[in-house]
Amino acid sequence: MKLTRKLVLARAKASDLDSVKKLNCWGCNLTDISIFSEIPNIEVLTLSANKISSLEHISNCQNLTELYLRRNDVQNLSELGHLKNLACLKVLWLAENPCCEPDPVKYRLTVLRNLPGLHKLDNQVVTEEELALALEQGEEIVTPPGPISAISTNGLAEADSENDPLNYSMEETNKIRAQLGMKPIPRDKFPSFSSPREPGASPKKKSHSLEAVLLLLKDLDVEELKIVQSATENKLRARSRQKEKEKEKALITQN
Repeated sequence: MKLTRKLVLARAKASDLDSVKKLNCWGCNLTDISIFSEIPNIEVLTLSANKISSLEHISNCQNLTELYLRRNDVQNLSELGHLKNLACLKVLWLAENPCCEPDPVKYRLTVLRNLPGLHKLDNQVVTEEELALALEQGEEIVTPPGPISAISTNGLAEADSENDPLNYSMEETNKIRAQLGMKPIPRDKFPSFSSPREPGASPKKKSHSLEAVLLLLKDLDVEELKIVQSATENKLRARSRQKEKEKEKALITQN
């Protein structure tokens, strides 16, 4: 069943789609929710007990803070990629979907690694310890960049391509852009901001990653920058807690 404009307006008691802030479509046997591409201002959305398999059209709901998807047909956690740019999302209920099995612990850590801004997942409060563990054990969900791999070597041998700073930075940049749902940068459009490498010098992965991030920031809008800020703050807190634990262990060992 397709969720239509008429049904949305009737359930939300609204006159137009832009004014819809809350919507409850629990148990409506829905399979098609493409209408959400036209409902950008929704904040609380209940879609539990339906037959939804794709979250693609929810990616347009930038003001979404609560999303309830329990008991649907989401088969793969890769669908979370459509939610990664929702900076306001704080509550997600995804339990009882096929993607939650067979390892509930791995599922939860993977969700939190990709959506670190969540305060509650499946009706359970997210802890700082979980977020730290998610960075270590959760799986990163990345949308494949597609045809980039076919042109990235630009005629170079595979080994040379891997050691090429320009190529490496481009790959890092496009990986980050893919995570944010952005199109990859073609090689001919990618600027050379690295100085020529001396013969025999090996590239430094961290410096290239930093260059890629800095280049990417120029293309991001306000909402996308908020996502980067949130992810950075969560990672800094996790690293800080890890250093504190290491210091505590060191003191215990000394004593």
